[in-house]
Amino acid sequence: MSRNAQDLIRFVLRRLIQSLPILLGIATINFLFVNLAPGDAADVLAGEAGAASPEFMAALRERYGLDQPFYVQFLVYMGKLLTFDLGYSFRFSRPVTELLLGTLGPTLLLMSTAILFACSMGVFLGVLAARCVNRWPDYLISVGALIAYATPVFWLGLMMIVLFSVKLGWLPSSGMQTIGAGYTGWRKIGDVALHLIMPATVLGMYLTAFQVRLIRASMLEIGEQDFVTTARSKGLSEQTIAYRHVLRNAILPMVTMVGLQVGAILGGSVLIETVFAWPGLGRLAYNAVFQRDLNLLLGLLFLCSIMVVVTNILTEVAYRLIDPRIPLK
Repeated sequence: MSRNAQDLIRFVLRRLIQSLPILLGIATINFLFVNLAPGDAADVLAGEAGAASPEFMAALRERYGLDQPFYVQFLVYMGKLLTFDLGYSFRFSRPVTELLLGTLGPTLLLMSTAILFACSMGVFLGVLAARCVNRWPDYLISVGALIAYATPVFWLGLMMIVLFSVKLGWLPSSGMQTIGAGYTGWRKIGDVALHLIMPATVLGMYLTAFQVRLIRASMLEIGEQDFVTTARSKGLSEQTIAYRHVLRNAILPMVTMVGLQVGAILGGSVLIETVFAWPGLGRLAYNAVFQRDLNLLLGLLFLCSIMVVVTNILTEVAYRLIDPRIPLK
């Protein structure tokens, strides 16, 4: 194993160890804020039944441990968390870990596709705007990025459903697969990809607006550096300078932005997965909030915290892979 690979492994392990107190602190804050909201699982179940006697309510609270003092509930929760036990979902009658693992795949697929779309479109349009600065392509791309940033994602999702599903009939309106089709192999992959187009595009457009402006600004700033002037003096073409020298350095801020926007993408996935009935973590979070399934909600928040922490570590590793001159600290 090379020295660089060993350094990367040691860096990742060190960052993971340093993240443990942060994750425990986040779990503590999540528990406090979630339990400050009025109502609990017993209230929800009693409301669905239409009425409930005090004895029935007391039995429900005893069953789910809600009759214990607040500090006892907190200590029990943290003790289970340290053993990777996220509790039991009263709504779905299944372990929270099982529910999260079952919906994590669709959310990761949606997020990774949206990020890939945003980065590719951001680089393409950002470079085009920088090379055509103060001309009509630059103005058009800048206005389009501003509109994409200002447009609510749920409204855009609804409009795409109306246009591409209801009016034109090109794309499926909801879900991850065609119900009852029973596709296998490549037909199943194609069916999932067809269902993925609209939600991934809507979720990625918000991030694309940031990336376009960031790449454009970085390209213009780096284009005035001394090493670019030196490259021009050597007789290199503008295309070679733009893609070999300027773009490579301009991508670094984009990597930073992706790492910082993971939390926003997770938040946006709640709306997108609800609008498009995508069976992921976002839709599960929506159900957990409205049904007061606190164990499930706490498990979702903790998993999202882990995803954000891991993404930030991967961002630092990507920095080193793109530019080996950057030290790992």
